[in-house]
Amino acid sequence: MDVVTARNQSGNLQKAPGRRTKTEMGKIILQPQPGPQTAFMASSADVVIYGGAAGGGKTYGLLLSALRYKNVDGYNCTVFRRTYKQVFSPGGLWDEASKMFGGIRGARARISNGEWLFRDKHGRLAGKVLFKHIGSDAELQNYQGSQICGLCFDELTHFNEHQFFYMLSRNRSTCGVRPYVKATCNPDADSWVAKFIAWWIDQDTGYPIPERSGVIRWFIRREEVVHWADTKEELWEQFNLKTPEELSEPKSVTFIMSSIYDNQALLKIDPGYLANLKALPIIERERLLRGNWKIKAAAGLFFKRTQLGDILDTLPNDVIRWVRCWDLAATEKTEGGDPAYTAGVLIGKRRCGRYIVADVINKQMSASDVRKTIKLTAQADRATYKRVRIRLPQDPGQAGKEQAQSYIKFLAGFDVCTVAESGSKEARAEPMAAQWQAGNFDILAAPWNEEYLTQLENFPDSKFKDMVDASANGFAEIEVKSAFDVRQLIT
Repeated sequence: MDVVTARNQSGNLQKAPGRRTKTEMGKIILQPQPGPQTAFMASSADVVIYGGAAGGGKTYGLLLSALRYKNVDGYNCTVFRRTYKQVFSPGGLWDEASKMFGGIRGARARISNGEWLFRDKHGRLAGKVLFKHIGSDAELQNYQGSQICGLCFDELTHFNEHQFFYMLSRNRSTCGVRPYVKATCNPDADSWVAKFIAWWIDQDTGYPIPERSGVIRWFIRREEVVHWADTKEELWEQFNLKTPEELSEPKSVTFIMSSIYDNQALLKIDPGYLANLKALPIIERERLLRGNWKIKAAAGLFFKRTQLGDILDTLPNDVIRWVRCWDLAATEKTEGGDPAYTAGVLIGKRRCGRYIVADVINKQMSASDVRKTIKLTAQADRATYKRVRIRLPQDPGQAGKEQAQSYIKFLAGFDVCTVAESGSKEARAEPMAAQWQAGNFDILAAPWNEEYLTQLENFPDSKFKDMVDASANGFAEIEVKSAFDVRQLIT
């Protein structure tokens, strides 16, 4: 396996999920770890997809593979992420590459172009590695006529099928290096990648099949349908391919499974990362720790009733922070419709680290009644619980901003904030679900208990999700305030 030598600029080995060997002359050898990372770089397949769980050293392997032919005249490799921010934000792909590339003799970065240039041992300009993003299908036109020898995708599931196969048509070379595609990914049951690599995945359990990891298969794509075979000769015969050009049409593919347990370098440097993965909610834990490609959000996977800590008869006296979060609906129930509810959930964080849901309001109301209920509840909360932060959602657009400002004025004298929601309901519920599944939530005994627990347990399949949304956003607000308080103590 090829290795790359880098100058030791700091005198210390940088933390990286690959092997970096310090030599007696003060140099560092960049090389893959034994196991899946080495197999990823060594595979002869045209398309090599690597990963299936978090912490397996995927990005390091991808960047290392981009360096393999850096001294070849005319060689170019482009590494793609979905968004510009994922490439160039602090700690993003560019920063990771800089840690690796910065010590290589003859390497020079041009961040304005998003590229690294490399000179060969004679000092002549040779290969280059570029970092780009594809935010939408419209941006594909930027690559018309391009010749990309090394085509790399970091987190392939973030790209759609059309983007991948269009860029595959740009995968060609005149520098003497055989064109190749390398990609990394985490499991996503709803992505096109799950279907593309289905042969390597146990369709009953969702886990990769170890015996098939690294096995090469062949495909041809016709009319947007992928046809598979064990050998290219089978595809030659099936599609009656005769000419030299036709015989080169089948592409070889493999999937190489990896997990954090294959990344001994990371486990040694940051043993707590494994604990972080184990602490995830069940869906994310199955995906990112165990590499499950079939797991999906379903009722009971977020909030099980049996995971509730306790139903308390009296309010605990060690609550250090209260948040009342609202999920708004501005229409009342009508004869011909069944509109959403307005939900207001009061959550407290206790000194012992546990959480309590102390009160839930869940009603179908008119817009005017919603505003009146929020203000009356704020007054009652202040009388009963003293300091309570109020969080309200802010809808996108100018109308949402105006509504948010209206509520802030309406609630003058109270601790109130408005927050624009982003991401799916499931994604917003995951942080709270992790604490719920760990048994860290209690609720106060009250008539609303049954309705509340039923909605949580049926999430995300239930018709109404208002109480879940208010709970998840309230939990997020408590944790944001907790983090702020910690920073204030430190500074």
